[in-house]
Amino acid sequence: MLHAIDLDVPEGRLTAVVGPSGSGKSTLLLCTAGLERATAGSIEILGTDILSLSPRKQAAFRSENVGFIFQEYNLVSSLSVEDNISLPARLAGHRVPKSRVDDAMTRLGIAKHARRRPDRLSGGERQRVAVARVVANQPRIVFADEPTGALDLKSGHVVLDWLQALPAQGTTVLMVTHDPHAAARADQVVVMGSGRIHAVIPGGDSRAVSDAVLAAQSVDEAGDEAA
Repeated sequence: MLHAIDLDVPEGRLTAVVGPSGSGKSTLLLCTAGLERATAGSIEILGTDILSLSPRKQAAFRSENVGFIFQEYNLVSSLSVEDNISLPARLAGHRVPKSRVDDAMTRLGIAKHARRRPDRLSGGERQRVAVARVVANQPRIVFADEPTGALDLKSGHVVLDWLQALPAQGTTVLMVTHDPHAAARADQVVVMGSGRIHAVIPGGDSRAVSDAVLAAQSVDEAGDEAA
């Protein structure tokens, strides 16, 4: 459950939401993306209050403007890598030029797997497919929920490098992570605990992020003891 959330995600920047398991960070992302219904307040994306939209219009809005990267990859196992990359545009009634799909696969080092199905790839390769899907479709906003949580260190760095590069293309990124080092790659870091925002600090310093997370945990533990 979230409590009294007031958050501004700067356009064209990478914002990370960090906190321990159960802190509410994934719920915040899902509500912001319209994948989970908030029961009060407003959520404005690109000037549109998504809570005022019907479920069908919310889905259309996401299809036109939003890309997702999840820890579970969310790839269609019956489709090839290149078909998975172009799928969001096809579902929205658009067409991604093949050259853009090819370029995204090349830049992420998965071009040799273009005709393979995702279940034939490693976890790191599947997550690169998910990132290539975002790169090729060029959404205005990307929501990433624990995008490196299931990856080895090398694959995780590749994914973070690409997420960090997206704002240079004008894309706004909201990333949820439990890892202070990953969060420190962001321009802005939101520290959560017990469904509340405890702090909003600049990125760039993993120690400062770790200290802020520990401080939030201390506040939560003190509150639990008082209760």
